[in-house]
Amino acid sequence: MTRLATFLFLLLVTTGLSAQEVAVHSPADAAASSPQMRFKALALTCLHQEYPNKISHVMSSDKDVGPPRQLTPVFYGCYDWHSAVHGHWLLVRLLRLYPQDADTAQVEAALDASFQADAVAAEVAYISDPQRASFERPYGAAWLLQLTTELREWDDPRAAQWLEILAPLEAIYVANTSKWLGKLAYPIRIGEHSQTAFAFALFIDWARAAGDEAFLALVTERSRQFYLGDTDCPLAYEPGGQDFLSPCLAEADLMRRLLPPAKYAQWLKGFLPGIPLDGDPDWLPLAEVTDRTDGKIAHLDGLHLSRAWALNGMAAGLPDSDPRLPAIEAAAGAQALAGLAAVTGEHYEGGHWLGSFATYLQTGRGTGIPLATPADAAGPAPTEAEAAPGAM
Repeated sequence: MTRLATFLFLLLVTTGLSAQEVAVHSPADAAASSPQMRFKALALTCLHQEYPNKISHVMSSDKDVGPPRQLTPVFYGCYDWHSAVHGHWLLVRLLRLYPQDADTAQVEAALDASFQADAVAAEVAYISDPQRASFERPYGAAWLLQLTTELREWDDPRAAQWLEILAPLEAIYVANTSKWLGKLAYPIRIGEHSQTAFAFALFIDWARAAGDEAFLALVTERSRQFYLGDTDCPLAYEPGGQDFLSPCLAEADLMRRLLPPAKYAQWLKGFLPGIPLDGDPDWLPLAEVTDRTDGKIAHLDGLHLSRAWALNGMAAGLPDSDPRLPAIEAAAGAQALAGLAAVTGEHYEGGHWLGSFATYLQTGRGTGIPLATPADAAGPAPTEAEAAPGAM
């Protein structure tokens, strides 16, 4: 077992999620109180809950007025479009990993209710309006492609059917994103939805899973153009007051997808020169979350989770002998513990989305590294796509 896999196993033990629960096989006796059941419950609660709702809607005339369920009838719940998308991804991901959970029939029914051809056609018509070409760009587009990546990698007839239904929507988002990338001159270095580094990482993972060489080449070219020459990222300036993504760490997580370990180690030395060599986790202090009923301030709970998965990605991209690994892994553990403690569903401001971030982290989606027991006896090997370097 690799150093990173060992660290993740120990982290999961400390956070109450067993290695058997997160391996790529499913225990028949998953407890109703298990983390994945709680995460699914959060998504099931909001998936078709239309209100409250925050829409980003360009109107051309009075005829464009309508409730969310009419404007975007697949993804209208969970407060906003992108949260509805990754709420569906959460359910697909955990249905794939835990098909014997007690809530499987409920999850399948919820996904079947959403993934209807006529509803997808309405979504396609909505985004086809030229004035809406930037709708949910790039964050929502990235999560949509993460959803179809999950379905594409899953060898299951239900997944194949759902993917076929979603194919027209996937195609138009790839086309719109390609046009945008062709004219994007600069990266977007913020800690919220418009950030390009996080989106590019998911775009790359989709392109590899889908075998879209043209899209992969385009995103790779832009990533190298925007980020390869970066040095001395100002991590001390983070976080912003409503960040849920780290500009510095998300960029580092992106670049490990494009560089081999030795070159990545050298690039990271120049990019984040302050990573300590003594294993000290305090080089990345936790964020202070002062009000979890404020939707923007509550973003900082998600920041802890996304920092943790970015740090895990950085560790996965480095050689096993790299002296920075103890500090990176220690910081990842501290960030994960803080983030996971906030995934309670107590307040809808966080409950409608934090489960997806927790699932992305705890199931190792970003690294493609399967979690197993120390004896490496936690069941069958992961799928080829899951085990591929850089797979999401």
